[in-house]
Order: sequence, then C-alpha cells, then structure tokens
Amino acid sequence: MLPLLLAASTLLSTWQFRQEPSPQMPDVDTTWHTVQVPHDWAISGPFDRANDLQEVIVVQNGENEPTWKTGRSGGLPWMGKGHYKTRVAVKKDRFYTLVFDGAMSHADVYVNGEEMVYWPYGYNTFDCYILPHLITGDSVDIDVFLENKPQQSRWYPGAGLYRNVHLVETDPIHIPTFGVLIRTPKVSKEFAQVTVAVELQDGVEPIGVQNTDYRVQTDILFDGQVIATVEGQQGVADVMNPQLWSPETPNLYTARSRVMRGETILDEKETVFGIRSVSYTPEHGFQLNGQTRKFKGVCLHHDLGPLGAAVHVDALRHQLSMLKNMGCDAIRTSHNMPAPELVQLCDEMGLMMMIEPFDVWNWGKTDNDYNKEFNDWWRADITNMVKHYRNNASVMLWSSGNEVWNQVLPDGIQIVTMLQDLFHQLDPTRPVTNGMDQAMYVIHNGFGAAVELPGFNYRTSRYEEAYENLPQKMILGSETASTVSSRGVYKIPAILKDFAMYADHQSSGYDVEYCPWSGLPEQDFQLQDDYDWTLGQFVWTGFDYLGEPSPYDTDAWPSHGSYFGIIDLASLPKDRYWLYRSQWNETEATLHVLPHWNWKKGDKVPVFCYTSYPSAELFVNGKSYGKLRFATAEETARLAKGETIEGVSAMPKVGEFTIPEWGSAPRPELLPRYRLMWFDVPYKKGKIEVVAYDADGKAVAKETIKTAGKPHHLEITCANDSEHPEELLYYTIKVVDQHGNLCPFADNLVTYKGDGFVAAANGDAACLDSFVEPKMHAFAGQCTFIIRKGTKGKFMLANK
Repeated sequence: MLPLLLAASTLLSTWQFRQEPSPQMPDVDTTWHTVQVPHDWAISGPFDRANDLQEVIVVQNGENEPTWKTGRSGGLPWMGKGHYKTRVAVKKDRFYTLVFDGAMSHADVYVNGEEMVYWPYGYNTFDCYILPHLITGDSVDIDVFLENKPQQSRWYPGAGLYRNVHLVETDPIHIPTFGVLIRTPKVSKEFAQVTVAVELQDGVEPIGVQNTDYRVQTDILFDGQVIATVEGQQGVADVMNPQLWSPETPNLYTARSRVMRGETILDEKETVFGIRSVSYTPEHGFQLNGQTRKFKGVCLHHDLGPLGAAVHVDALRHQLSMLKNMGCDAIRTSHNMPAPELVQLCDEMGLMMMIEPFDVWNWGKTDNDYNKEFNDWWRADITNMVKHYRNNASVMLWSSGNEVWNQVLPDGIQIVTMLQDLFHQLDPTRPVTNGMDQAMYVIHNGFGAAVELPGFNYRTSRYEEAYENLPQKMILGSETASTVSSRGVYKIPAILKDFAMYADHQSSGYDVEYCPWSGLPEQDFQLQDDYDWTLGQFVWTGFDYLGEPSPYDTDAWPSHGSYFGIIDLASLPKDRYWLYRSQWNETEATLHVLPHWNWKKGDKVPVFCYTSYPSAELFVNGKSYGKLRFATAEETARLAKGETIEGVSAMPKVGEFTIPEWGSAPRPELLPRYRLMWFDVPYKKGKIEVVAYDADGKAVAKETIKTAGKPHHLEITCANDSEHPEELLYYTIKVVDQHGNLCPFADNLVTYKGDGFVAAANGDAACLDSFVEPKMHAFAGQCTFIIRKGTKGKFMLANK
C-alpha cells in the first residue's frame, strides 16, 4: 500500500451562537448558546404577523397597487444579525480549506480576526483558505457573521449556518474544492468514454499541467473495483459494457484522484459520477441514454417544513422517497442552489434534476433580494454552482432564472445570452432553460428565442403559439399547475374556482381551485400526452413550504405557509398526490377515493376517484351509483360542446374566474379524461366503496371509506423506518374512532412525553402551533412528529 499523508474532511458541527441587535430585531437575546450546525435560528419562532410584513406590488401577479403581504416569508423571525464562532485544531505543516455549503446570508468569515471571505448569497457553496501565516499555534478561531435584511425574500429563507461547514485538511499540494471534472462524451450500452481533468494547487497558487514534480492518477471504480485508470492531470478512460445511470437504474461510478510525490500520496479526492447520455432535439425531444422520455417532475423549495431550512439528509430522503412512490422522476431546485445532500440523494435514488440559481437578476421582486448583488456576483455564483454539480449524474439541465422581469425589458436578451455563455463555458454538455411567465411577450420579443431550451411557467393556453413561433420547437413545463388545496378539507359543491377564499383559511381538497396565473393538473397532463414537442413538466410544488400563502397572501394572517404542495408541510400526502400517482407511477396500481364520509343529512356530496385502472364503480351502503370510465381525447372535445357521454364523468361546474390577459381559461372538459367523478351523491351515514375494474371488466381492487364516530384513540405509524440508518423517524399520528376510522374533523391536541423529540407539524397553513414543542393539534385528524431513532416516549390524545 502506498503511504498516505492523511487528507481529511471534518464537519464543523458544534459552534457558539448568538444573535446581535439590528434595526429590525433590536431586542434579541445576545447570550452565547452552544448549537449544532446545520442550524436555523428562526424556526423556533414564534410566528408573528409583524415578521417581515411586506407592503409591495407583485407585478408578476398583475397587481397595480401595493398591498400588505402577510406571512409572505413564513411569519418567522429570520431577519437580523447572527454570529457563530468556533475553535479548531490545526498543524503548521498542513493546508486547510473551509467549505460552507450555504450560509444565510451575507456571510463574512474571519480566521483569527482576519477576514477570509465575504459571500452575500445565502444559497451557494463557497470556500476560503486558512492562510498559513494565521497558523501560529495548535488552533485557530473562526468567526462567521451573518445578516438577513428585511424584504430579502418572498418565501422563508431560514437563517444562520443552515447547511454543513467542512474543514478540509490536506498537504499544501492538493486538489482544490471543485478541482475534478468528469465527462462522458461517448456512451452506448457496449462502450463509454470517460474524460478526467484534475486541477492542482500549491497552497493558493495553481500548478500547471506541465508540472513534472507531482504525479496524478485517477482510478475509475464500480462496486469498489478498479476498472480503468487515467494517468496525469488530463486523460481518457474506456469503460466496456458500462452500467448506465437512469431513474430506473441509478448506477454510479467513483473517480478516485490521487496526487503523488514519488510513492507518497499527498492528496486524494473521490468524485461520484454516472455514465449516461443526454440530448434534446425537436425530432426526438428529451432523450436519456437514447430513449425519449418526459420529465415527471416537481419544484421544491429548500425548507424542510417543521425542521426549517436546516438541512438533514433523513428529511430529504423521506421527501424523495414519497415523490418516487408517486412516480416523480425529477426535481427543480426552485429558485436557488440546492444543498449538496439533495443532489447526492438524487444521484443515488434516481431523480433527475434541473438546478436553478436565481429568482431575480438586476430587477428585484422585493427591496433587498438578489437584485442588489446580481451585477457584482452573478459570475461567481454561477461558476461555483456549475463547478460544484457538473459531475453529478442526476443533473440534466441548468436554469438561468425564474420569472425574471428582464424577460420584458430591453436588457433581457443580452443578460440571458451572457449567462448562457458562462454556463456553456463551464459545462458545454447540458442545455440552459429559463422559467418564463410572460408568454405573451417572450414569444414575440426575442427573449424566448434567445433561451436555449424554452421553459414556460404556466401559460398552458400559449404553448401552441410558442411552438409555432419559437425556433427551438421544444417546450418545457418549467413550472406547472399551482393548484391549491388543504389536506382533508372539502368544499361542496366541487366547483372550479380561482383565488377562492373561505373563513377557515383553507382551500378545497377536491383539487379544483387555483390562482389566476395557474391551472389544474389536467391542463398539463393533456399537453404532455398529446404533443411530442413537450418535454415534460415540473409541478409547483412537490411539498408545501413556509411562506407564499396564496390565495391567503394579502392581509390574511394567520396563513403563513403555501397551499400549492402535493404533499403538505407535515409530509402527509394530499389527495392530489394520488392523482399524479395515477398518471406517473407506471409500476404500481393506484386507487384512491375522496372525500371522507362524515357529512350532514341532505348534503349532496361529490365523490372523486383517482386511479390507474380504466374504470370504477361507486357504491353507497351497497347501492351502485354507476360505473365510470375515462373520457378519450376526442370525447373531451365533445364534452366541451355540452354533450353528455354515457359512462363518462360529467364536467364540473365553473365558478367566477379572474382571467388576466396572460392567464389560462378553465378547461373543465379535461377532468373526465383523468378523474372519475360522481357529482351530487346523497349523503347517507355508513360507507362508500369504489370498485376498480381492469381492461377485461374484472373487479380487481376496491377502497372503502366509512363514517367515523367520535375520537377514541391514536393510530401511530412510522413513515420512514426503512433499511437506511435513519436518525430521524417520521411518525404519522391519526385520531381514530373506536373502530379505527379516521376522524376527519378531529383537531385534538396530541402530546409527546419522552426522549428524542425533534419537531412536529400538522399541515395546516394557518396553524400557529410551535414546531419545536412536543405538542401539536391534529388537522383533519392527523399530524406528524419527528423523533430521533433509538429513543423512547409516548404519544397522548387530549380532549377526547
């Protein structure tokens, strides 16, 4: 074995922290506390309407006058200043790099009182060196100062060292943080070519490839076995019969790069990558490994619900596992750089990625957002992001921004071209999209033509116009649907509405409500199913998130979380989860029925079924209310003309709509193509049962919902106790009657007594219960507790 001068990366997890007074938060506790990083100082609350209360004009939504946006950034105290400090052991003959996966925000890093780096953008990874002249003893002091400004964000950003901090110890001759580049320019089932480029540094100075004092060797490994070797800082390896990466087969390779002086290893870096080919063409659309497919993706904000912004790999894995089960195969990191752990999990679990850096360019959406930094920092931020993730197999494309207002301004084409040029300089292997929402302009003003791979946020009624007028002849649904709903809450009758608001601050679980700029899932299903030139979609959003509580966003406290999610803030699936699963999960059948069956005498109740089976029949207390099948594409056109088709669901009724010039009209005729719906079913206490039939008419599955009695006890299940060594376990708590039926209106307080409590949530976007106290009211009969594995405790139901 070759001698190795130990290279090591250590997580700096234990820090001292205090908040410091600021104009926005003058009366904070300035006591030093020991905290564990990743750390979000704001998630403990309390919620307050005054936290980052914003009086703004949301131009994107067609607003002309300023209004008070309550809860827009989550209603938590994330503004202000924070100070972290720690002491680390060092050696004089070694070289040290500090790597910050993300620090929210305006990070100023000092070592022994000397400033090492300033990085304003809270979402990006950045590094700095502990310069040798600062190492005068066996330790150094590290101080990190952070500041979050008011109106810095239009969603909850979190606060603090919310991602990991690494201390990397190497020889002075070392590979820098983003110093390995892997590409696979030739890929087939029989053969793949892997190119390797390794950068070297002597301290902070680069070492050229012509250097002969040091030797670089990169071994390519699969399943721990060396299968090829590249000698030198640059070279090519041939891999025979490669195991290709895809969502269905997420095979991964490792490039182990070593820097040697003679027979001594000075530094070693492992880079995980995948072998796969990616292409986008008008003739074949999006192809992965030569096979045409469409993205079945969701957008994700970075917060983890009751855990806040502090990253935790168990929480990320739990989210991705739920999405994979739904049939989702892609993630858009909206609207910022992701945590490295998310990208690693997407590599391992088989989820494709669109990585997006910015929500704005030099024209802002809030007073102190990234528009203040863009002109000075866009190049550094894109460079770090692309270098960080260009080796990752899961990354299929980049985005240069989301709904940037420059798309309608004179400088838009210049900026988008400038950004795309940098992306291509750093990574010529992937295209660049942009999430455009001003379709009526970009289709004709040159901006849409300048975007390499046009992405449209909503605007489904403009897709065909875009296809006809844009030269790329491909359209990506970069952000779709924005349907709003609350888990377990049903408003009758089920009528298509936009911006519907109710006294209880909830949206209907029938999945028939949305916002003026958006639409229902069926509008996107139809475009993806019927047109080869569509590349897939990214639904807004996979999970609810803190902030942006549309439609309850204008002077509507206490709403402070989103209603857009397919899965709620407590990681509990809404009914819409099963609608997407019925269309996306191609390996497992889906049968889901809604709503609950606790109504008033005389109520006429719509019953919906989301299923992958071709037909189903509804029974109420044994009486059939008819067998339904899905409408064909041709039949939806007949429905739109007012025809009634035997055996096919009727269209839902349409309420009043506010359709701006750039919006999309409702398409009720599309719902019978993707949902089975029985309207006006007379309520009778007992049970509803839906029986599903296969293509031959054989009954193959059924789902039953019974009228529930009074709350009696708790039903407790662990949602993520899998083969992975999870530290955090998600417990789903259901309030049930004496027969085990979910009590759909139960709002009892659930408490936990014992060890290991981490957080709790119930998915109610208007609930002000603290996430960090071991008690939580049930919402629609359910809530979630996050508990550390290996600890003991007891859940209790109050107010039975």
